[in-house]
Amino acid sequence: MTPFEINTISDPFLGLPPGCRAFGAGASSINRHSWIESWLKNLNNFSALLILAGTNTAEVEGISAAGSTSAARRYTAVADAELLLNGPVRSNRWPLPPLPAGVSPALISYVASRFIDVKPLVLVAGLQQMPPFPHLRLERPSFGPAACLSTGSAMPFKRVQSLCDKGFAMGVKLRKPLLIAECVPGGTSTAQAVLTGLGLSISDLVSGSVRNPPLKIKTQLVERGLQAAQLGTSPPPKRLLAAVGDPFQCVAVGLLLGARQAGQPVLLGGGSQMLAVLALALAELNESLRSHFVKGVVLGTTAWLTEEVSFEDQRVSSFVRLLDIVGHHYGVGLMGVSAGLHFDRSRYQALRDYERGFVKEGVGAGAFALLAQLQGVSRKDLLDSCEASLEELNRRSS
Repeated sequence: MTPFEINTISDPFLGLPPGCRAFGAGASSINRHSWIESWLKNLNNFSALLILAGTNTAEVEGISAAGSTSAARRYTAVADAELLLNGPVRSNRWPLPPLPAGVSPALISYVASRFIDVKPLVLVAGLQQMPPFPHLRLERPSFGPAACLSTGSAMPFKRVQSLCDKGFAMGVKLRKPLLIAECVPGGTSTAQAVLTGLGLSISDLVSGSVRNPPLKIKTQLVERGLQAAQLGTSPPPKRLLAAVGDPFQCVAVGLLLGARQAGQPVLLGGGSQMLAVLALALAELNESLRSHFVKGVVLGTTAWLTEEVSFEDQRVSSFVRLLDIVGHHYGVGLMGVSAGLHFDRSRYQALRDYERGFVKEGVGAGAFALLAQLQGVSRKDLLDSCEASLEELNRRSS
């Protein structure tokens, strides 16, 4: 079987909630059962971290729909985090930036996280704003966002090393499972840059918040950045991060490596950005350690992302294929699980826009919804609550 012939699997007898799908070469029945068991017994006892970060890559016109303008994208991360933490009722300091379509995935994360009674700790690196809510700042505000990846000099190496070390120090102290979520406008572009720099040919598989991802723009930026960096083949992961990465990736790689060294399972909440983090971690590890490492790591995402294809004649979704390419590159079988949430029956266009290919994922939406379903929350309850929260959000904005 080639790494591109993996079917998604929904098996109620193994405990996957309705509509949820396990996918990837590592989605064996044993691995699915092990993941379900480990999270079922820890649904009331896990750590949730939301990492907010910035990259000037988001300033490139047309690169992201996480805000309709480059100015709006500068405060997307803080606004999304406020919505996740406070919900749509309270008057938040940072309004959600206008979107071309849809509504922030932080709405889904808020709804699902309330069902499972968890509020993530927010980590901040590389933001221009000082968040008005409790958070852990990992570096001085003066560092600001990473430079655009096209420069080939996104961050000083000492900054990368420091953020990786701080993430690792937090992860290695964990004594319970970890969920990592993120909000980084422009982050799918830095993810593509990192994956390409690691030697993977994936330029047509990395998605984004735009309905039709700007593949040409992203590929041009990546080519310029890697050419300017002159890293050669098989560059050290931290050198690659310094060239074309972003602060989130540094922190998340450290967290992931530390948590797995502590023996804790990790749920990476997201899509290509989390897959880039996993690839960087695998690149740091000795080959003999990789198979054991990935047994405790699962990507949790949305159905909208796992059902997306870049070309009409594709037999396997772009993200599922991307997951297997990364796994094949490092000689391991990776597993992802998508939530069963859909909005095709919603009364509101802003939610139905997800079904049309807008937004798709972000702020841990898929992972939070997945854990809510695992705890017994129905898809209808998730939909109804998302609609109620959207109504509140619209009332607050009017």
